[in-house]
Amino acid sequence: MPLFEVETTSHIMIASADDEKAAREFAATNYPTEEIIRVTHRPRDAWVISKNLLGIVGTIDVCATARECLAQAKGDKLHAVRLYMNHTGSDLEQARKVIESNMAMGW
Repeated sequence: MPLFEVETTSHIMIASADDEKAAREFAATNYPTEEIIRVTHRPRDAWVISKNLLGIVGTIDVCATARECLAQAKGDKLHAVRLYMNHTGSDLEQARKVIESNMAMGW
């Protein structure tokens, strides 16, 4: 089943759907109050996120570092972001993205 990228006013989601109409229905069912901005058929059956576009470069294991910072901060996001910035030299936006991504994964 093909993948569709569906962007709404607050979310970008990847939906496995038979066609664009089904992808729109998926978004409308799950986020009924949001306007659908765009629906794009993904050219392959995989979704790839570029680390470079997120600003994650280098040889350190960013997820392990983020989880270590979250553990040291006892789950306090702001403190974890500060620790991550200190450990890696990242700027605020990059550190926030990495910490929030790892919080969503259940550090």
